[in-house]
Amino acid sequence: MDRKRIFVAFAVAVPLALLASILVYRQLSQAASAPGRIVPTKIVVAAAPLQPGTRLDASDLRQVDWPALRPMAGMFAKPEDCANRVLISPLLENEPVMEGNLAPKDSSVGLSAMIPPGMRGIAVAVNDVVGVAGFVQPGTIVDVLATGGIEGQASTLTRTILENIRVLAAGQKIEPDKQGTPQTVPVVTLLVSPDQANLLTLASTQGHIQLALRNASDTKQVNTYPAHITDVFGSVAPARISASSARPAPRLSSNDTRRSAPGYQVEVIRGNKPEVSSIPQQ
Repeated sequence: MDRKRIFVAFAVAVPLALLASILVYRQLSQAASAPGRIVPTKIVVAAAPLQPGTRLDASDLRQVDWPALRPMAGMFAKPEDCANRVLISPLLENEPVMEGNLAPKDSSVGLSAMIPPGMRGIAVAVNDVVGVAGFVQPGTIVDVLATGGIEGQASTLTRTILENIRVLAAGQKIEPDKQGTPQTVPVVTLLVSPDQANLLTLASTQGHIQLALRNASDTKQVNTYPAHITDVFGSVAPARISASSARPAPRLSSNDTRRSAPGYQVEVIRGNKPEVSSIPQQ
């Protein structure tokens, strides 16, 4: 009788255990295939802060885990995929290295690697005023204003000739100061198109240029009107004395109460209206 009970219990327990195993297996399979499950892959990141113009090698890079379901266009899986490439933008430690951070293959090191194809880097002389008190640093965005005169005209004007121009270098530095400390430099290098390079060269040699610092997120083009000298000082000419009109005043007799001393009469022109003033003779 006891053997019969044991056999019945065993016959019931085995199917139950088998059923439980199947249920557990199904749950684990569903969890493994769930969309939210994180499956890691490897991507390349900066091993330390890196500055533009750096040619990458193995010591600058390392691999970290990255969710396979969250790929980013342009990322690298192996350090050798981006080694020996030149950076054109700064990278923070553990920041992913992307194709957009790198210059084309076989680019030279330094400033030239940071110039995109079809663009130019042109240097302009600056001082504390033109360079906005030293706050024009690599990576900042500026407008370029030019002041000069038009040939054949006596008036002087100022107008904005270039907008949203990126500063490539300040002096020989191609990375900004981390603390934002002003840096006095004799030249800055601007990233411009070939046509803009022609315009900037003409303005800096035939007139006077001024850099206007602007917010990097403010990329809106502004159609400004040129500022004429008459906008500052007005169009009314100041009073002037005509030397040719100065002449001795006639002597008056002692009985003439209008004037008791000899002198000169001077014609003064105020705008378009002439006036005559008398100056006593010394």
